[in-house]
Amino acid sequence: MIQALVFYVFAAITIASGIMVVSSRNPVHSVLFLILAFFNAAGLFVLLGAEFIAMLLVVVYVGAVAVLFLFVVMMLDINFVELRQGFMKYLPIGVLIGIVIFVELFFVVTSWAIAPELVTSAPAPDASQVSNTHALGALLYTRYVYLFQAAGLILLIAMIGAIVLTLRTREGVKRQRISAQLARTTDETVEVVEVPRGGGA
Repeated sequence: MIQALVFYVFAAITIASGIMVVSSRNPVHSVLFLILAFFNAAGLFVLLGAEFIAMLLVVVYVGAVAVLFLFVVMMLDINFVELRQGFMKYLPIGVLIGIVIFVELFFVVTSWAIAPELVTSAPAPDASQVSNTHALGALLYTRYVYLFQAAGLILLIAMIGAIVLTLRTREGVKRQRISAQLARTTDETVEVVEVPRGGGA
């Protein structure tokens, strides 16, 4: 009973937060509602026994992606009044895409069928022996180890590329060079000026 009540509370808050994300006029409020939706979705995953995915939502999406969105929106000086002026121009294509998505969801829901015999015959792992995180780690590092390492290499190359693009030399851009600052001598930094008496500085 308590688990069902908590599920409905988390699900209702998640749906309400998702609606507020797309309906809020202030983009900062939209990001805050997105963070709230991620937290409640993590609670739903905990109720399902997928604690690894729940922590992934909190650490990766809330701790990195959503906070990054929030800082970018707050730091950029965006004229949202000017952006909303082109709303009517893109309204027909938006309505068309919405109708297509609605029709697809209608066909998915109406053609959905549940086969109880398949559920009972499917092999279920023994949850009492290993945890969800342990089973997922064992699967990643045994059957999908090469794909896992390939994904790590792709992320490493992307990180190195971002660092190289940031540190490239460009004309007219002043950078701090600590080695050049430390290598300066007293003669290069201090200039002794003789001021005549009564002449002022």
